[in-house]
Amino acid sequence: MELKIFHFYPDLMSLYGSYANVSVLARRLEALGNTVTVERVAPGQAAELSGADFLFMGAGTERAQKAALADFARFGDAVKDAAAGGTAMLFAGNAMELLGKTITAADGTAYPGIALASFTSSQGPQRFAEDVLGVTDLYPEPVVGFINKCATIEGVETPLLFALSLGFGNSGKRTPEGFHQNNVFASQLTGPLLVKNPRMLDAVVSAIYRQRGETLPPQLPSDRWAEDGYAITAEQLRLRCEHAGS
Repeated sequence: MELKIFHFYPDLMSLYGSYANVSVLARRLEALGNTVTVERVAPGQAAELSGADFLFMGAGTERAQKAALADFARFGDAVKDAAAGGTAMLFAGNAMELLGKTITAADGTAYPGIALASFTSSQGPQRFAEDVLGVTDLYPEPVVGFINKCATIEGVETPLLFALSLGFGNSGKRTPEGFHQNNVFASQLTGPLLVKNPRMLDAVVSAIYRQRGETLPPQLPSDRWAEDGYAITAEQLRLRCEHAGS
């Protein structure tokens, strides 16, 4: 297949190695025999999203986030149409907040999101920076990552991680984290998410294939280094949870 990825604002929203989510996804899709084109969308640049197989935006500073939102608003209807049509997408870090109804900055200024979902975000002076270990209903293995954010998010009805045993979720310690609806994935876990979690990468690849009406081969390609790194991280975080509970 010929597949097209749209990467929004790779220069503006590029904290925590976010770009590697696109790199590892493109590499996995190519290993499956596909031709992958990545279109980088800069502020002010036109983009026809109707032909997209995957949309991505990474994390940025709070100032960069507001600049991204000011431009991304023009894509709001197209992104919502793509989501309704089943296009796979990932919004990582504080790009997730752009999907909601509003973002309230630390100074009290409220910015409208694209309202793909009904949740709201409130940013404050405190940062939450810590490891995360959680579970998703997409697959049985735990999800690992790191949170570095200043926002609490309220009103997420369908989180990506329905429970945390370690770390700060959407609205507090060990609360559910992220957002997931159909083929829309969003999470403030950094690391980046698809590199640190091979099964989450598989889930995104599966969503792309499902939308195309294609069947994945029974044996998927794997990256031994990523698998080993994930196993070590998950085990160490699990041991930390056990120690904290003893």
